[in-house]
Amino acid sequence: MKNQMSIFDLGENSNESAVINVASVPQRSPFRYPGGKTWLIPTVRKWLKQENKSVLELIEPFAGGGIVSLTAAFEKLSDHITMVEMDKEVAAVWEVILNGKSKWLADKIFSYDLTIENVKSELENPNKQLHDIAFCTILKNRVFHGGILAKGSGMIKNGENGKGISSRWYPKTLHDRIVAIDYVKHKMSFISGDAFEIIEQNVYNDKAYFFIDPPYTVAGKRLYTHFDIDHERLFVLTAQLKGKFMLTYDDTPEIRQLAEKYGLDYRTIPMKTTHHLQKNEIIISDNFSWWTESNSR
Repeated sequence: MKNQMSIFDLGENSNESAVINVASVPQRSPFRYPGGKTWLIPTVRKWLKQENKSVLELIEPFAGGGIVSLTAAFEKLSDHITMVEMDKEVAAVWEVILNGKSKWLADKIFSYDLTIENVKSELENPNKQLHDIAFCTILKNRVFHGGILAKGSGMIKNGENGKGISSRWYPKTLHDRIVAIDYVKHKMSFISGDAFEIIEQNVYNDKAYFFIDPPYTVAGKRLYTHFDIDHERLFVLTAQLKGKFMLTYDDTPEIRQLAEKYGLDYRTIPMKTTHHLQKNEIIISDNFSWWTESNSR
């Protein structure tokens, strides 16, 4: 899932055969998510359409910002979508949006008086209910450096054009995104739980598509609370899946070795970091009949 870009700081080239311009991809998620996969959406669409029919079920075990699940729901690429997230703060947002007080959250964001004093008061409140945790998570995601929620991150000081903490606070946009999700949430389920358990439970589900986007090996520790996962175990489970899958990772010798060890085929795809440096990521899949050479250039 994860590397040092946000959904707002990505490629500038609108040619799909190079680095994807995310401005061409509808922004569905309320999160400004480090390592978000907005840039990968054109490739994900091809993957989901490989059988020329709607996918019966899409499972996203490491949901994070949820852009893949939301795209599948809005674009009718899957009949049902299951999102899974272990991080309690991120999970609270999806619980509230998909299963709870989505209107409350949207209205709270829209009407909130964003000041440093108010933010500190909100975050330091010791008596938070689930919807309060969800709001504080969105708040931190928008006013903390890089949208990073992990310990050690702090509030933006200068921001864009000296706007400080308001640099990434778009209340109307966030409100509208949350309200829009109401129209598709009937086809979405959310599980606050462990990705590995959900994958294990669905190993023999040959009707499902699995979009697996774990915390990456390089930047995970800096970006995520639950960064320390058993990557080899994930490869073991992925190799056992009877359904179709796409597993994404940073392109490192260790990941290539794991793919080869468990007989998993892969391709590389370019992306840009927040510093506009182009690098490759690895796409691992059960098959690449849907892949075109334009993906890799």
